[in-house]
Amino acid sequence: MTPKRGDDVAPPPVGAEWRLRFATNEAAKGWGELGAEAPGNTRRCFEALRRDRLSRTDPDRQHRRRGRLATGSLGGRAYPQWEYEVTAGGRVRYLVDEERRTVHLVYAAPRHPKDTD
Repeated sequence: MTPKRGDDVAPPPVGAEWRLRFATNEAAKGWGELGAEAPGNTRRCFEALRRDRLSRTDPDRQHRRRGRLATGSLGGRAYPQWEYEVTAGGRVRYLVDEERRTVHLVYAAPRHPKDTD
């Protein structure tokens, strides 16, 4: 997604930080909705994914998905899929690309993904 006039500016990764990218237009839209609904929590999610995308210190908030959701694909490649709980209902799902030091956001919304209903 190419930024255009009026879009928010994302800070570039510095030092050991990782790049965050939207893998889908829906994730980009949902990220905006999360930010409007819970700006502080969304910012904490952003910082956590930048610094420690695979953290296991708070498994209720950030964890690897299990079963059929443990991996996701992007561009024909499989990646580990993780989830971050932004709010009680809001979630961000992301794929971790170690080789490119990139976190790909595949889902972001202020509500649970339908596959967990």
